[in-house]
Amino acid sequence: MPTAPALHPFIGRDAPWLVDAQARARPDARFLAWEPLDRAPRTWTYAEFAHETRRFARGLAARGVGEGDLVILHMANCPEFMFLWFACARVGAVVVTTNTRSTEEEMAYFIEHSSPKAAVTQSAFAAMVDRAAKGRLAWIACADDGGSDERPADQLDLAALPLDEGALPDRRIDPMAANSIQYTSGTTARPKGVVWTHANALWGAKTTAAHLHLTPRDATPVFLPLFHTNALVYSTLSTLWSGGTVVLMPRFSASRFWEIVVRNGCTWSSMVRFPAQALLDGESPDKHPLRFVGLGAGDVSAIRDRWGARALGWFGMTETVGQCAMSDLEFPGPPGSMGRVSAHYEVAIRADDGRDVAPGEIGGLWIRGTPGLTMFQGYLNDPGATAAAFDADGWFETGDLAKVDADGHLFYVGRAKDMLKVGGENVAALEIESVVLRARGVREAAVVGRPDRMRDEVPVAFVVAETPGPEIEAEILRCCEEGLSDFKRPREIIFVDDLPKGLLDKVLKRELRDRLLA
Repeated sequence: MPTAPALHPFIGRDAPWLVDAQARARPDARFLAWEPLDRAPRTWTYAEFAHETRRFARGLAARGVGEGDLVILHMANCPEFMFLWFACARVGAVVVTTNTRSTEEEMAYFIEHSSPKAAVTQSAFAAMVDRAAKGRLAWIACADDGGSDERPADQLDLAALPLDEGALPDRRIDPMAANSIQYTSGTTARPKGVVWTHANALWGAKTTAAHLHLTPRDATPVFLPLFHTNALVYSTLSTLWSGGTVVLMPRFSASRFWEIVVRNGCTWSSMVRFPAQALLDGESPDKHPLRFVGLGAGDVSAIRDRWGARALGWFGMTETVGQCAMSDLEFPGPPGSMGRVSAHYEVAIRADDGRDVAPGEIGGLWIRGTPGLTMFQGYLNDPGATAAAFDADGWFETGDLAKVDADGHLFYVGRAKDMLKVGGENVAALEIESVVLRARGVREAAVVGRPDRMRDEVPVAFVVAETPGPEIEAEILRCCEEGLSDFKRPREIIFVDDLPKGLLDKVLKRELRDRLLA
């Protein structure tokens, strides 16, 4: 497997370097605009944002967080998320960002698997995080977000964490040091922790800004969750690199989107299917500043016709950090394409026997880059899974199916492995099945995706049970509520006498999918 070269673009640089460099270059320019639901908007200049990250860093250091420590950040979109993400980097800590839709059981797994020193959350999640921690954390800090849950008495008030005075501890700049971890679903029953270096973060920032031709005049609304790669790298870090403005929203709101875009002069937006479709289903203003939208597929006619904006295709994943396929702004490809191969990545589409497929044929999508620079560093505490993800020549198996036309335009086809794509989230069918099988009286379970107009697809469970009926269905749903985030829970449970099987007793899920479509 390739390793980072001795000379690369980020020698002597790390994530805090980017914040400080921009604060010096454009101290009074607007970097962050916060658009909360129930309070007045607020903005931070580049200099003010850098100051906040240093304040929070001093607070973390005062609480004993230092180089190599892991800190869980379990927060919905808010300015404090961004302050803390960079503050951890300033003291040499590693941020573990977790999905706010996680259940207590899922959070307990994240804590057990990553062994963090501390956690920062919000009042809406405070009690759940406290229960999941089971006393294994040195401390938990909580921000008041107006949530209904009360903060446990022994949790710190996040407002008391920042310090205005005091020096930050000395820290060596190492671009190849771990910077952040995101948990992502594979085909296994438990998510894996994807480790990024500082160089990974800077790579994603620089290349995305270049792909999108971003300048200091650009602004983007960020409503997708910051704990995912899309909002963190594609929108936020790219904007930080370009010197533009991030317009942060707590979550997507179709009713507020256009008003916020127009008022803040937003010139582009990253989207997934759900918000794009919701906006297309509603009213849009005659005049707005939006020039282009980043999606999985390029040249979407509805976006071009309704908004007068270009839709850019792209492909990337947590493990690739940036976009390994990307549309050209100046030279749009055919409708539905996710672009062409990006520089510094190698892309292959292979048949099951390992040969490269011909144009028009469908095959598995493989990516090769440099771990720690253009690709993730590895899976946290799982060298076996890291090794298994690559072949002998350093190619990473994405688990996706794709095809390429004769002119080099790539098209996404679907998942090759037993995975679902639910509203932009990768979900392992095995993870859902393992929870369904906990229900008393369930003998077998198989989960497949049913196409959905707004969410790409939703989970449906086929179940073989001892006594099918409402009681066992209620038991299955109870287990899923306890063990799975809401987007992972089956939208329908279908009882069957038996599951279709082939050789080696393998469930023929294609037949189950065909049944749903029929």
